[in-house]
Amino acid sequence: MSVETQGTKTRRTAPKPAPWNDPRVRSILYQVVVIGGVLLFATYLVNNTLVNLEERNIRTGFGFLEHEAGFAIGEHIIEFTPADSYARAFLVGITNTLRVAVLGIIFCTILGTIIGIARLSQNWLIRKLASVYVETVRNIPLLLQLFAWYTVIGEMLPIARDAVAVGPSIYLSKSGLQFPAPLDAIGFDFAMIGFVLALGVAWFYRRWTGKVQERTGQQKPLFLPILGLLIGLPLIGWLVGGAPTAFDVPALGKFRIEGGTRVTPEFLALLLGLTIYTSGFVAEIVRSGILAINRGQTEAGLAIGLRRGKVMRLIVMPQALRVIVPPTTSQYLNLTKNSSLAVAIGYPDLVSIGNTTLNQTGQAIEAISIYMLVYLTISLSISGFMNWYNKHIALVER
Repeated sequence: MSVETQGTKTRRTAPKPAPWNDPRVRSILYQVVVIGGVLLFATYLVNNTLVNLEERNIRTGFGFLEHEAGFAIGEHIIEFTPADSYARAFLVGITNTLRVAVLGIIFCTILGTIIGIARLSQNWLIRKLASVYVETVRNIPLLLQLFAWYTVIGEMLPIARDAVAVGPSIYLSKSGLQFPAPLDAIGFDFAMIGFVLALGVAWFYRRWTGKVQERTGQQKPLFLPILGLLIGLPLIGWLVGGAPTAFDVPALGKFRIEGGTRVTPEFLALLLGLTIYTSGFVAEIVRSGILAINRGQTEAGLAIGLRRGKVMRLIVMPQALRVIVPPTTSQYLNLTKNSSLAVAIGYPDLVSIGNTTLNQTGQAIEAISIYMLVYLTISLSISGFMNWYNKHIALVER
């Protein structure tokens, strides 16, 4: 301790602590040590990996992506032949993964919402059936469910020449689901553009009606205008494109179904398994979200003469969404990542195609790095969209 004299007053000042006793210095020092340790460990791993690869004459780098793949892919959205590159093969795997993930998210949301509301039904039978469904699908491992659905499709369905007609020119067999497809014509392209445009216009119309209702209390019609948009704009595009009517219609042949487009058994089994399994978790999230809303909200809606359906749609669900959306995001991410189990039933997703590439080229580190990058990008995209939506529906305090 030091003593300072100012006139007749003496002020005692505490001695400055040593640098190693200063909390700020120590915190910085600890962080530097930890970061340095992590970097040293990472350097060791990278160096050890490179040395081992060199000793085993294994090439590194992503140059192999430009080489000819040399294998066929049974199911693909974009065109692919064995003469195409490994990069295009990975692109086919990514599109196949995205296709099953997007459809699975849509279907599990619809089915999970229905089951979740059914679990709160006043009808005893509906409520118990929904409970049995949830407890069953959530407690059977997903991989076993995929095997079960694949076995059902592969063993119980008839062969192609004895296919079951489930609709006009729609056949179901061991070969999958085969149905008519429009031939390549500009009219169908215009119709698809019109449908996408109708979705955008419908979204803006829905936002406009919501703002009008908040400002004036007047409730604009929704169902018929949106239905008219979804039907009218694609129809206009179809007419502008020449109103083509040519379809590639499947027909039963002697040994197989010829024509049309086909959804493979592997895709059907994977989509069914992911949808049913994830919908059980979504149902519980929806049920908990509805129960989180004070029962007085429902009673108030019924008291002013609204039917239960409208009370649920207009009063309960808009508030429950603020509870439902965050945990549902996790289920969407789980569904996307669980799609990698497709390799077990032979669906050519990213992991399946990547494993074939890995076996042919020996580029294990590069292939796994691509897996990680793709799934990370998809997961962050889903999280970003759901966070935006959650913020959009959040209550705004005044």
